[in-house]
Amino acid sequence: MIKRENTIKVKEFFEEFILEIGGQKDFFKDSVFLDLEHYLYKKPICIGVFGCCYFDNKTNELKVTQYMIENKKDALPILDLAKEYLIEMCEKHNKKYIVTFSGNNDFMVIDYLFEKNKIDLKIDDCYKKIDLQREYEKLTGENIGLKNLEKKFDIHRESELISGSNLSKTFCKVMKDPDYINRMPEEKRQRILLYNEQDVVSLFRIYVDWKKYLNEKEYLKEKE
Repeated sequence: MIKRENTIKVKEFFEEFILEIGGQKDFFKDSVFLDLEHYLYKKPICIGVFGCCYFDNKTNELKVTQYMIENKKDALPILDLAKEYLIEMCEKHNKKYIVTFSGNNDFMVIDYLFEKNKIDLKIDDCYKKIDLQREYEKLTGENIGLKNLEKKFDIHRESELISGSNLSKTFCKVMKDPDYINRMPEEKRQRILLYNEQDVVSLFRIYVDWKKYLNEKEYLKEKE
């Protein structure tokens, strides 16, 4: 299994722009930002990449953790590592929220695989969920994808865009062919990890820059 940790310095942000939920602006300090790459065929088969980050208020950095499977044998250990990470963030770092973008699919996958493999963690017992796609839809009445929202927020990716179907095909091959990962160019592995990392970093950036790019008063007027 590939285990990757990275620290990313956070560019300046301002309290006036942070997303408010229930009148609170500081939930992002108590959150983990989650994105999964996975493989489904009628039902969830595996998590291909588990990616999370959290904001370290003392160092003004994002701490990114990723686990990526290299063959079928990693399908269960990656779930154990995901459980350990989520418990550690809750119990040792006092994280109370999970921020996602259209996270229902990710939670469906992880809940199904946890239950199937008798991993005793129910995410709802530890965390409250914040879905930025849903928050955007509540504000504007529109459904939007993450990449299009990134454009609105002037977020420019270092990574190439990879379609979900291509990622799914890659992890299908990883699960079926134990030697596939060894034939995969190192550049492709790093591209997948960077793509996933950019997803979780974008979640943080959108959260703290929310009102900078979304004028809530204008949207509220349009609804009246």
